[in-house]
Amino acid sequence: MENPLYYRNKAQYPVGIDKDGSPKIGVFANRTHEIIPIQECLIQNKLSQNLAKFVLEWIRKNNISIYNETNGKGLIRHIVTKIGIKTNEIMLILVINGNEIPNESNLVKEILENFKEVKTIVKNINKKNTNVIMGKQNINLYGNGYIEDILGEYRFKISPLSFYQVNPVQAEKLYNTGVESAKINKDDIVFDLYCGIGTISLFMAKYAKKVYGIEIVEDAIKDAKENAKINNISNVEFIAGDVEVVLDKLINKDNIIPNVVMVDPPRKGLDKKSIENIKKIKPKKLVYISCNPATLVRDLSYLEEIYDIKKVKPVDMFPFSKHVECVALLELKNY
Repeated sequence: MENPLYYRNKAQYPVGIDKDGSPKIGVFANRTHEIIPIQECLIQNKLSQNLAKFVLEWIRKNNISIYNETNGKGLIRHIVTKIGIKTNEIMLILVINGNEIPNESNLVKEILENFKEVKTIVKNINKKNTNVIMGKQNINLYGNGYIEDILGEYRFKISPLSFYQVNPVQAEKLYNTGVESAKINKDDIVFDLYCGIGTISLFMAKYAKKVYGIEIVEDAIKDAKENAKINNISNVEFIAGDVEVVLDKLINKDNIIPNVVMVDPPRKGLDKKSIENIKKIKPKKLVYISCNPATLVRDLSYLEEIYDIKKVKPVDMFPFSKHVECVALLELKNY
């Protein structure tokens, strides 16, 4: 990455109480839930950092209670920000253990007076005793509950619960690397497994006959369908459901056989059933985008009896961290 600073477009700040009884935000200390307060983070977008600090100050001034993990009491749990790097649109999400924020209309007014880039403010309800940051219910306090960003030549809608790469500058390179590796042509049917809001599906649709995107998060699939409309792309079909189940249905019931499969699974990698289905249908090319080299190596070892691993290219997706994204190209043996 040319400029590896201030690149993250999403921040999730836990809110806690310092030793003086005052609210604080920061990051969790390794393997604990103790919050280390931070004044500045050199990899987070500056504007979103300033917004989070502003909200913290407002919470302080208005004596809003802070969630306590031990007893489950208190209101504010997390301050989450998302920003469109190309559009400069900001989404603020306040994760609360309740239904109402005292003086919330006043909070909205003050934010809008100070941050003209804020396009939407969302209240996320999470009353569960859980490590999962966000609950399932979102209530819009301002705006329509989403922001947009531009990636390559496409425009994408991003909602509170949908996944979007945290480093869009490198995401563009990552997706282009994946698409170029696959050398997709107009006769190809492509499966995009774990498609999120459809980013790489839309990148591939330009070259393919038809792309099927599969993702378990229903909100992400809603966004993906919307993104196809926004970009006037008609040769994609997005399906909400467990990749393992949907893939099985497409192949074994609907008899849709892809020439190219693109996978971008979570850190745990591919499940055994999906690997078996891929081996059964034998697409001529498999492009595996991985955020975890360990599970990538494991999964490639299951696939290499019928596939040649042509190349693995790392992408500097998370500068100043130990993590790296990789794009692996596999071709069917004797193809």
